[in-house]
Amino acid sequence: MIKAIIIDDIEQARTTLKKDLDVYAKDVSVIGEASGVVEGAKLLKSLQPDVLFLDIQMQDGSGFDLLDILKDIPFKIIFITASDAHAIKAFRYAAIDYLLKPVDPDELIAALHKFRQEKLNENDKYRLLNDSLKNHQKPNSRLALHTQDKIHIVNIADIIRCESSVNYTEFYFNGGKKLLVTKTLKEFEDLLEDQGFYRVHQSHLINTKYIREFVKTDGGYILMTDGSNVPVSTRKRPDVIRMLEEL
Repeated sequence: MIKAIIIDDIEQARTTLKKDLDVYAKDVSVIGEASGVVEGAKLLKSLQPDVLFLDIQMQDGSGFDLLDILKDIPFKIIFITASDAHAIKAFRYAAIDYLLKPVDPDELIAALHKFRQEKLNENDKYRLLNDSLKNHQKPNSRLALHTQDKIHIVNIADIIRCESSVNYTEFYFNGGKKLLVTKTLKEFEDLLEDQGFYRVHQSHLINTKYIREFVKTDGGYILMTDGSNVPVSTRKRPDVIRMLEEL
């Protein structure tokens, strides 16, 4: 049985989530609930859940304030939030699960399925999340990448390029390292487009600081500093030339 705790300052939200868990997740047992940061911190000191459903905005602080109180996080956190663009982007950088209010049962089922499959220590991810939120004026410098067996926290500046592989993405790093990540290229394009990355082809996203030259012959391709050739689509070619002129 999966032990769960719910921390949300709205009683109706806690009640609705408990009902959804009872219907859609028979293997989840709610062992405790709290209405705020202080009460939640006390509860987590006395009970050890497998998963914590944590609201972001509460009357006595935020879910992130609660993270600051906790020295170690030996359980999974699934955040529950209203639409907050900055927080959601931070979740995506850290590869952390979140549910938008009102909670969609299908998304709840998907988040719990992912939890059952992984059950990984996520302290590094929560530290990355905290860093992203506290330094929201600065661009994120790190990114959490899920492979089949690990979560890798990588420096964005070390990524040379990304290549689509059906529903996966192959990352190529400065120094020769490669990672096959269990997300689509589109998701990373959305995260990295404001960090100097450019989609030059349906299957290729490149870090522009690693461009060596643009070769106009043979259909057009970009030579990267690691020696790799990245094709440029015909549709993207004028935009790529414009982008290179502005570097």
